[in-house]
Amino acid sequence: MTAVVLRPNESQDQLLKRFRKKVVKSGVLSTVRRKRWFISKSELRRVEKKKAIRRIKRRQFTHVGE
Repeated sequence: MTAVVLRPNESQDQLLKRFRKKVVKSGVLSTVRRKRWFISKSELRRVEKKKAIRRIKRRQFTHVGE
């Protein structure tokens, strides 16, 4: 659970900004978005393979220009 404590002379906006940063850094939102729907193991493997192929193609494209 992510928590922030109000510092002396800290505004609500600053407190909220610190809280949002902590939430993003902890990875809670990405986990919630990923687990929002059930994905079978085979579907997960297919998606991961597709991501890997895109990543490899992107790396090859950037190395060609060097």
